[in-house]
Amino acid sequence: MPFNETHRARIMIVDDHPMIRFGLRQLIAEESDLEVCGESENAVNVFPLIASTNPDLIVIDISLEDSNGLTLVLDIKKRYKSQKMLVYSMHDENLFALRAIQAGAMGYVNKNVRPTELIAAIQKVLRGGLAVSERVSDNLLATLAGTRMESGHDPMASLSNREIEVFEMLGRGITVREVAQRLGRSAKTIESHRERIMAKLGLENSAKLIRQAVEWVTEQDRIKNQHPD
Repeated sequence: MPFNETHRARIMIVDDHPMIRFGLRQLIAEESDLEVCGESENAVNVFPLIASTNPDLIVIDISLEDSNGLTLVLDIKKRYKSQKMLVYSMHDENLFALRAIQAGAMGYVNKNVRPTELIAAIQKVLRGGLAVSERVSDNLLATLAGTRMESGHDPMASLSNREIEVFEMLGRGITVREVAQRLGRSAKTIESHRERIMAKLGLENSAKLIRQAVEWVTEQDRIKNQHPD
């Protein structure tokens, strides 16, 4: 259903942090043309929820308890090609914003923004626009033009979405076999991902890979937990 002034747009929230979901519910409830139609803390419940609530827009975090938000965006886009999605995350936009857009989201908003900016982004996406920062917009245009802009020389930017997902899982103490089971891949495939991650990050062995992964996950969690609402 197209967004218009008389239709209360239905917003689904997918975030593993209860206080974030609560804050979003309260914020959206203040808007006369928006309403929360459902929420989920994980990816596994998302598709049944989409089928039962028919959301106009899904607001998705990148870090979920059972999945990577970018993978979820891709999966939703494959099944529901016209579904509008907005990624709302504490993760570095230099690393994740373009990936989110390429996966099928129509916007990326950092959780540091003011509530009014988030609502503006939601409204923009509902109207069919792209809601990103000026820097992300410039990077997107550069990508479409076939050029690359400076990424701050962050080696993490060289990792694929799947490699970042594997890297994060390893940093959370999940074994290669368990990663393979969660992603529906063979242990050999995950080993190959691990080898490529080590090569791209310039790490000499698995011990250094795990140490860096743990440090990265710890920092991501620290940033996320600084803004629980």
